[in-house]
Amino acid sequence: MKYDAIVIGAGPAGSTAAALLARAGRSVAIVEKSAFPRRKVCGEFISAQGLEVLGQMRLGGIVDCAGPDVREVAVYAGEHIAAAPMPRLAGETGYGRALGRERLDALLLEAAREAGAAAYQPWRVSSCERGADGYACAIEGGEGGISQLLTAPLVVAAHGSWDTGRLPVPGMPPRASASDLLAFKAHFSRAALQPHRMALVAFPGGYGGLVQTDRARVSFSCCIRRDALAQCRSDAPGLSAGAAVLAHVSGSCRGVREALAGAVREGQWLATGPLRPGVRALCGDGYFAVGNALGEAHPVVAEGISMAIQSAWLLCERLSAAPTAASNACWNAIARDYEAAYRRNFESRIRSASAFAALAMRPRAAAAAAGLLKCAPGLLALGARFAGKAKPLRASA
Repeated sequence: MKYDAIVIGAGPAGSTAAALLARAGRSVAIVEKSAFPRRKVCGEFISAQGLEVLGQMRLGGIVDCAGPDVREVAVYAGEHIAAAPMPRLAGETGYGRALGRERLDALLLEAAREAGAAAYQPWRVSSCERGADGYACAIEGGEGGISQLLTAPLVVAAHGSWDTGRLPVPGMPPRASASDLLAFKAHFSRAALQPHRMALVAFPGGYGGLVQTDRARVSFSCCIRRDALAQCRSDAPGLSAGAAVLAHVSGSCRGVREALAGAVREGQWLATGPLRPGVRALCGDGYFAVGNALGEAHPVVAEGISMAIQSAWLLCERLSAAPTAASNACWNAIARDYEAAYRRNFESRIRSASAFAALAMRPRAAAAAAGLLKCAPGLLALGARFAGKAKPLRASA
């Protein structure tokens, strides 16, 4: 089958890109290896900028499914709890909200389908090779494990950070290290977290976050160093990895202890990793990366979903203005412009996230910072603004 574009991955970045390209009149195939709905390790918060893009795409129904406006940001570190108003993005959206990935991903993929994209799910890309006329992607899946060949002049890679499949530029291969950050997530009902609060959690060897998502659930997600995880499991040999991590976090953090004291976990713990924060140069010759395939910030700033959606918007704004059968020189010019726009919007956010993460994983420094923020909450709001919570998307220079 021949298309104008092939999108690999139907997470927030991939489905947003597929919907935008299809709405621009392009024939689009989107290939997703997992069946939906699916749970996924993710903080689930969508900042106001991401919601604004969805609003411009006339996908307000997705926003309506989300949890309450997050109007307050807090830091939980040791026995300290500091809170401040969340900076407000100018415009109608105002504040971010959280939505479970099992709902968000399914709704975004349905929007791509409704726009005209052909969805192959659950199918896996077994190879993606570039030829004289573009890319040939062999996919496997469907009933009976059949194979098909899809061709297109361009590929949008939205496969995330951890996909190490046979793609032209695969995800980063795992390299085990004591300092690797592994991620965990679970949903809780009957939690005592304030509905409009998002809390950054600092604990020895890691950091995490709490936020109320859809269906009045609280999402707890965290990242922990591999060596700290090993210690947690040694300290609690009868518990699962996720439960051992939560016991470690609750034992060192009053805010989490109080928020989840009477809570009930819904479903199993999810885990993934290691994280590979940073910006990757994965664009050129008609191959464009979006979302975590291109760049990833430490989840401490809760910008992952929003950055994924916005990166797809930045790319598709440029691709939609190009001829369907553009020259390789044209694709490369778009790649340079897109990567520059990505760095302009997100590189400082990625760097600040690394600094915040390093601080959060040092208990004494984090507790001292939280004590200071209790006395000067305006600094906490300023930090949230610096992390990008009220920064509008700059589509062009």
